Amino acid sequence: MKDRAKLTTEKRNYKTANIDKFSTLEIVNIINRQDRLVAPAVARERKHIAKAVDIIVRGFRSGGRLFYVGAGTSGRLGVLDAAECPPTYGVRPTLVQGIIASGRRTLVRSVEGAEDVAGNGAKALIRKKLKAVDVVVGIAACGITPFVQGAIKKAKQTGAATIFITCAPQAKKEIAADIIINPVVGPEVITGSTRMKAGTATKLVLNTLTTAAMIKTGKVYGNLMVDLRATNFKLQDRSERIITDVTGLSRPAARKLLKKARGLVKAAIVMHLKKAGFRKAIKILRQCNESLRTAIGK
Repeated sequence: MKDRAKLTTEKRNYKTANIDKFSTLEIVNIINRQDRLVAPAVARERKHIAKAVDIIVRGFRSGGRLFYVGAGTSGRLGVLDAAECPPTYGVRPTLVQGIIASGRRTLVRSVEGAEDVAGNGAKALIRKKLKAVDVVVGIAACGITPFVQGAIKKAKQTGAATIFITCAPQAKKEIAADIIINPVVGPEVITGSTRMKAGTATKLVLNTLTTAAMIKTGKVYGNLMVDLRATNFKLQDRSERIITDVTGLSRPAARKLLKKARGLVKAAIVMHLKKAGFRKAIKILRQCNESLRTAIGK
């Protein structure tokens, strides 16, 4: 698409056209009213999101990885979501990876022009040794970012499943992904500033993709993150509370059990409820495809 002015993400929002004339509180109110449009826009895409989750789960179960590819705000959001998966769900850092145009330095400082070369998106996936069992999620508010488009093209050539998140409906015809998630949040408060509504919508979608995928792959029991890694005092405390909630043990007993289970919450719970040692608990979990609910039968 040559005329970017036709993209929803680049159009002028006439409800905020005179925002610089208002008081501070009025400015905040205007922004807040626009932000209220985001959740309904994401909700309208829930069927596409659910299909994307199922694709990701199939990839995980086949030994595949999930790659987020983006530039600027979109890339940073992908990296953020990927970075949160290991401590929250105990997965290896390579399972969910964020790729941003121009690499790590772009996380803290904008590198203009980094997104303009489609070949670089493809090269980024080549360096990751992309496989057919992997899943690639392209993230571009405008939908036409060359870096992202190049990555999606490479993924298709490799046979990997492809998903695309964009807030510009006009770009859909130029996106060759298996699933397109298109929350249309309308023009931004500040024209073209897609770190705002488009960024918020993107984060909601990413949160849902990984959270739902982790639930489906047994990383959650009820609404408890039973595969978390207790890498700090906060997570140690949460691990103990989870064990207490599920088993009914006292906090000191939960702490002692967690130590015997080598910090693994699911193993600790199985050890207690199945009256098993650590090795036996691990074996039970493996036989149950790591599902705690299946392992303990409730």
